Amino acid sequence: MQLNEDLIKKNLVEQNYITQEDLKKAEEFAKEYKTSFSDYLFSENLLSEDLYGQAIAEHLGVKYVNLKKQKIDEDVLLLIPELVAKTKKVIAFERSEKGVKVAMNDPQDIETLGLIEKRVHQNVIPYFTTIEQLEEAFTIYKGSLKEEFKGVLRKLKNEELSREEKDSMIITVLDLLLRYAHQNKASDIHIDAHVKKAVVRYRIDGILHDVLELPKNLYEYILTRIKILSKMRTDEHRAAQDGKMRFETSEGKIDVRVSVVPVTQGETTVMRLLSARSRKFSLVDLGLQERDLKKVKRAIKHPHGMVLVTGPTGSGKTTTLYAVLKIVNKREINIATIEDPVEYDIEGVSQIQVNTKTNLTFAKGLRSIVRQDPDIIMVGEIRDEETAGIAVNSALTGHLVLSTLHTNDAATTLPRLLDMEVEPFLVASTVNVVIAQRLVRKICTKCRASVKLSAEQKKFIKSHEVVKKMMQGRKGKKVSDITLYHGAGCPVCSGTGYTGRVGIFEILEMDDEIRELVLKRASSDEITELAKKKGMSTMLEDGMDKVFKGITTIEEVLRMASDD
Repeated sequence: MQLNEDLIKKNLVEQNYITQEDLKKAEEFAKEYKTSFSDYLFSENLLSEDLYGQAIAEHLGVKYVNLKKQKIDEDVLLLIPELVAKTKKVIAFERSEKGVKVAMNDPQDIETLGLIEKRVHQNVIPYFTTIEQLEEAFTIYKGSLKEEFKGVLRKLKNEELSREEKDSMIITVLDLLLRYAHQNKASDIHIDAHVKKAVVRYRIDGILHDVLELPKNLYEYILTRIKILSKMRTDEHRAAQDGKMRFETSEGKIDVRVSVVPVTQGETTVMRLLSARSRKFSLVDLGLQERDLKKVKRAIKHPHGMVLVTGPTGSGKTTTLYAVLKIVNKREINIATIEDPVEYDIEGVSQIQVNTKTNLTFAKGLRSIVRQDPDIIMVGEIRDEETAGIAVNSALTGHLVLSTLHTNDAATTLPRLLDMEVEPFLVASTVNVVIAQRLVRKICTKCRASVKLSAEQKKFIKSHEVVKKMMQGRKGKKVSDITLYHGAGCPVCSGTGYTGRVGIFEILEMDDEIRELVLKRASSDEITELAKKKGMSTMLEDGMDKVFKGITTIEEVLRMASDD
């Protein structure tokens, strides 16, 4: 079923959930940033997710359920098998005398309702919920997958298994490793080799978690399987190898980038899961607030110049660039990229993969791209003087160049380009905007609870100038009156209190005064001070704003953005 968006909008206005003026702004925002109109309503606190869900449920003639607030017992959950639930986008959440209550994104899907009725042998009562809530609720199934995992490993210890049976189980173990990682929203799988064992760890929301230990001989079989699927040499154990493979999930195919490196105890494997979830992100989803969105919008509207995204490895720079490409990607515009590696395919964009074996570097690829008359060029990373020089000259000669750099904050990016032998007048005349970012973990919405400030948190807020200034703008609230949030821990977040990540940003928009400082080769501190006077929010300020809104915690912001 395709929800009739026009009818939903009409219902929102008629039921006085929002005003006609709010709707108009939301529609303009959605068109401009290629996102949904509801994103604007949520980000500006004009509408809550619950009211939005209720409006759609009323439109469909059913009740609404917020799965984030719903406790789901395992015996009720397992009434619908995981594969059926994920394929049909439905989950059982409660059992009553009247029947089984199920949450669906399409409660008018008669075929699915009939299928579930036959399976549970009871009346089925459909409720509406959003796709996002369903996806989060599906993670409750991970317990059953973990047990399946342990069961296969127990069977593998049986010495009477034939060679064929063992091979089949090795395939199953690798499949479960990948599926369990995807279900837990892991970005990477690390398998570290030790003397008698191998330790499997998942990187979830930027933090590594131990998952299980494998016997050394079993890991060697799994590693051989990984090498075969990734088109690596299975007889090579002394050199580092890179490859790529793909596996199937209920959501579709997932690409996996594989790196195998020899260490003293054998070979260590890291697999990066390139999930389709990142492809769908808009700048709003990433956490950019409206004041910063306007700065980025002004920068990408220029027909030429540079948009630079900066931060350490794993801070989401490439995802931000893809979100920008999503906005500027139009049929009448020629876009070309040079990346290492190409993480996601973008329809309508010419993408080049760096290949050191054929001497196709960032600099050489960029030279070739410029000859093909693109309007917009994306360079995966400016790593050296040659690439920096070509990128700046491309921006100077009528191209909009998007790229990344490794610097700690936005202001340091400008002196960094000068260190790469780019002339000050070229930096001043080509850079449109610099986006510095980090990723912080979001509080789990399933177990989010309010907490009073601890003594340490009060001390931090009272002592830190940036936070004190923010407090002054909060309608005269006292520090003692502030309520913050944390995740209490639940099965959805595996007891961590966090699910997913959001960006914290500082956006340095170039203007005449900042260009003047660049021409004088001013320090990054001088540039930062001037930018702050002109209204730039630092990453710490943006992070604390998200803390006060209940999106993340002070501990997370200090972990990623503390300047002390």
